[in-house]
Amino acid sequence: MMTQVVTDYYTLLDNYVKGMLKPIAALVIVVIAILLSMYQRLGIGKEIAYAVFRSILQLSIIGFVLQFIFTQENAAWIIAAHLFMVAVAGYTAGQRAKHVPNGKYIAGVSMLVGTTITMALLVLLRVFPFTPRYIIPVSGMVVGNSMTVTGVTLKRLREDIRVQQNLVETALALGATPRQATIKQVQRALVVALAPVIDNTKTVGLISLPGAMTGMIMGGASPIEAIHLQMVVMNMLLGASTFSSVMSTYLSWPFFFTKTFQLQTRVFAAE
Repeated sequence: MMTQVVTDYYTLLDNYVKGMLKPIAALVIVVIAILLSMYQRLGIGKEIAYAVFRSILQLSIIGFVLQFIFTQENAAWIIAAHLFMVAVAGYTAGQRAKHVPNGKYIAGVSMLVGTTITMALLVLLRVFPFTPRYIIPVSGMVVGNSMTVTGVTLKRLREDIRVQQNLVETALALGATPRQATIKQVQRALVVALAPVIDNTKTVGLISLPGAMTGMIMGGASPIEAIHLQMVVMNMLLGASTFSSVMSTYLSWPFFFTKTFQLQTRVFAAE
């Protein structure tokens, strides 16, 4: 048993090393980008190099981790992977909306609910089987997209309320509830955050071939099979993003107002 495990490990490592030839060759493009940034004196050459190094390291680690998880038949690994991705995404989205109190927790909970509902529906409707090979990659796409939308929603909502603080306070003074006083700001934040997802959905296949579809075609699947999967992907991305962003607005309200329905001035003091 142990001998077989060691053999499988060395086989996997050998395949990884051989497969790195193409990614290394593609680094030529990165070198050109760094040289161009240096020529233009942009000061981002080191940042580009660091970003590429970090992406290679992260993808390499996650590749070995997924290889291990895919060989397991335990649902706990699927749940753990999903929770880990949501936690990292919540932290990242919270960083974007750093002036929103408890922004990381709000983003994390919002994405947890939105993405979990989406993934549960896909499994219950038998769109995807509940196996690591299907659920983890799909969950990654859903969480990643929801992270961007949720972060933008929280950031834009807080900025709009700060800019229109006088209007909101006037509405509150006239007896409006926090929801009534900020409904326009909420609607604007959601529209702005969801606009890229909606635009991508409207133009998919016309401007570019998305990643899931491209990967299937390059993997040997027929274009018809690829578009079927892409239809599912676009629908779930739009649904999960909407769930998560809308919920984030509800969860952030208590931190924008006092118990007596007044704006928390300290929240809107910083730029």
